[in-house]
Amino acid sequence: MKVLFANPPWWAGHERKHKIIPMRRVGVRAGSRWPFTYPSFSFPGWRMPFEYLPLPLFMGYAAAYVRQHAGCDVTIRDSIARRESYESFFSFVESRGFDYVFIETATPSWQHDLELIRKLHRRAPGAKIVVCGPIAAEKAEEIMAAAPVTACIRGEYDRNSLKVVNGQTGILDYDFLTEEEMNAAPPPIYDEATAKVYYDRNPRGVRLPQLQLWASRGCPFKCIFCVWPATMTGHDPDGTGKRRVRYYHPEHLEPYIRERASRFGFRSVYFDDDTFNLGARHTIEICGMMKKIALPWSAMCRTDTIELGVWDKMKKSGCYGVKLGFESGNQYVADKIVNKHLDLAQARRVVAHIKAIGMRVHGTFTIGLPGETPEQMKETIAYAKSLSLDSMQISGAAEIEGTPLHYLRKHGRLPVFEGAKIDEQYVPASDGQRKWEKLTANLRDIK
Repeated sequence: MKVLFANPPWWAGHERKHKIIPMRRVGVRAGSRWPFTYPSFSFPGWRMPFEYLPLPLFMGYAAAYVRQHAGCDVTIRDSIARRESYESFFSFVESRGFDYVFIETATPSWQHDLELIRKLHRRAPGAKIVVCGPIAAEKAEEIMAAAPVTACIRGEYDRNSLKVVNGQTGILDYDFLTEEEMNAAPPPIYDEATAKVYYDRNPRGVRLPQLQLWASRGCPFKCIFCVWPATMTGHDPDGTGKRRVRYYHPEHLEPYIRERASRFGFRSVYFDDDTFNLGARHTIEICGMMKKIALPWSAMCRTDTIELGVWDKMKKSGCYGVKLGFESGNQYVADKIVNKHLDLAQARRVVAHIKAIGMRVHGTFTIGLPGETPEQMKETIAYAKSLSLDSMQISGAAEIEGTPLHYLRKHGRLPVFEGAKIDEQYVPASDGQRKWEKLTANLRDIK
């Protein structure tokens, strides 16, 4: 049996032209919490160096799980990282005679992916197509009715992919690995042709090539727009359910990091967890592991989940920088709309401490939230600029199906998020980059 886990091409049309070189709009799908499109100099068959490319880890873990338990021929093809043309992708699938093709997708790419799936079915009718990813949280029934697919999987898809390969069809509901099963499972596999191109430039100071991985799955916090804790590692579309966190143990991670570093020459590590530093114990354990491995590393963190001394331990173990999620610079928006409950004054003090001990800080912010005013958006920009960050990212709040933000759009109410409301100022969009471009065009002083 031959099984393909595919991240198909996503070319989103031509973009504004550079003075000399034409640009295209490219999409980022699997591996990204908020799939989006952005202008690029890449074109089919050629990849612009140093563009943001996340490693599709849900896909890599599921592929490894199927390979281990089904003993079949498993391939991963990351056409986005390859900057592959549609014709090249379809020809590859046709020529290999795959029995199953798994595709991870989400709201921003779904209409594109639906047409791609239909064409793939015509080109390779013998392949059973399976849809995975955040889109399944809300659209599983619709997908089964509209697309030529064998199955649709909700949530992380390690175990459910194996069920499909073993013959199960239709909608497969959430089935999570336990923490023990997660640590007993094989490490992720990926398209080895693109192993060294995955890249996140922030926080500044990355050494290439960069190894991306997780030290945990899930997050207990319930930010209104956040995708994976609501749709992949949990099922919580309205923010009232329980969200789980499971940790990878150093005994599981260390041999994998060492093998990858030896095989591909990785020179730094990025922990792309939803929230890496959930408490001191796990954070300190990973610090001990990374100190032994002696590779510089970075991670996605919160400012309020560990004491100041733990940041010092991170620095001493080789952590050169962190990403910190602030989302808003207005306390009301952070508490009542985002539901992040982050003390912005305390966050400022933490940033100062992290900078003082010599680490880089990248801040992430979101504007265009439901119920947020233009004045509050400007407060976010001002707050971000006041923090002396090394770099920052300001995105438009994207509506991804399965999240509380989408629930609000669909039902018109979201009791847990008391300040969130759809009003005449709200700009709906599923692509956060496009939303950011629209907001900054309409509100010229938000830059």
